[in-house]
Amino acid sequence: MSKARIGIIGGTGLGNVLLKEGGESVHVETPFGQPSMDPILANWGGADVAFIARHGAGHIHNPSNVPYRANIWAMKSVGVDAIVASGATGSLQENIAPGHLVICDQVIDKTFRRASTYFDEGVVAHVEMGDPFCPALRSTLSEVGEGAGHDIHTEGTYVCMEGPQFSTRAESLMHRQWGGDVIGMTCMPEAKLAREAELCYAIIALPTDYDCWRPHDAVGNPNALLEEIIGNLHRATARAVDLIRASLPKIVNIARTCRCRDALKLASWTDEKTLSPEHRQRFSPLLQRHWDAKKD
Repeated sequence: MSKARIGIIGGTGLGNVLLKEGGESVHVETPFGQPSMDPILANWGGADVAFIARHGAGHIHNPSNVPYRANIWAMKSVGVDAIVASGATGSLQENIAPGHLVICDQVIDKTFRRASTYFDEGVVAHVEMGDPFCPALRSTLSEVGEGAGHDIHTEGTYVCMEGPQFSTRAESLMHRQWGGDVIGMTCMPEAKLAREAELCYAIIALPTDYDCWRPHDAVGNPNALLEEIIGNLHRATARAVDLIRASLPKIVNIARTCRCRDALKLASWTDEKTLSPEHRQRFSPLLQRHWDAKKD
């Protein structure tokens, strides 16, 4: 199987870009079912990348039903070390305008329906999440974005809600009081699973609207928010594609030395000797090198 070093998770539009670059789909089996789509492997701007459309071809998975575990597992299976994700969000702050880019540094996880760990049976592991997004990857994206003159925010707190409905106005105002900067539905458990898989992970939030805390001009129009989101999404996505493409040459070597690579070194507390053959096989792709290190 061909290998990629950088994973990209985003919308189907980016997948179309990579297919035009000569990318090819590869089928990957995972212990957690099928990923949203077969990863597309391509050489983009001189970097070997793998792409998965988070919601699947044709946008068929709602945020709660995205197969997050399978997606991250598939990325690791094709050799990915670092993942750059993007996703539409609402802005919770006046200074973060639709069309800007936000390289988030923190998250408030409000999801409750999603499997959020690989270690739900057989093995117990507790990875650190104080810094939920890879600092080295964030720094690179921020530097490239600022150098290119993008309207970019180099930090921000992402409130991840369950969805698929948007917030009520009371909820939106509460999220602002919590210190949220953007609100979306997809970065969790993606970031948690990437950490468990020892992959660098960063997300570029794409604000498309001011959520519902800020009054809209189209008073009385029940579709005003959705019209605003759709109208701004293409502009924000194009900027994110430009940022990712320009960042690839600097991202390639990050994961070789980043601390994300050793997230499981001390996190797994289960004695390997107690594992059943089934569990040993299941978790070997994540833990085998740490098991081997303990024997040396």
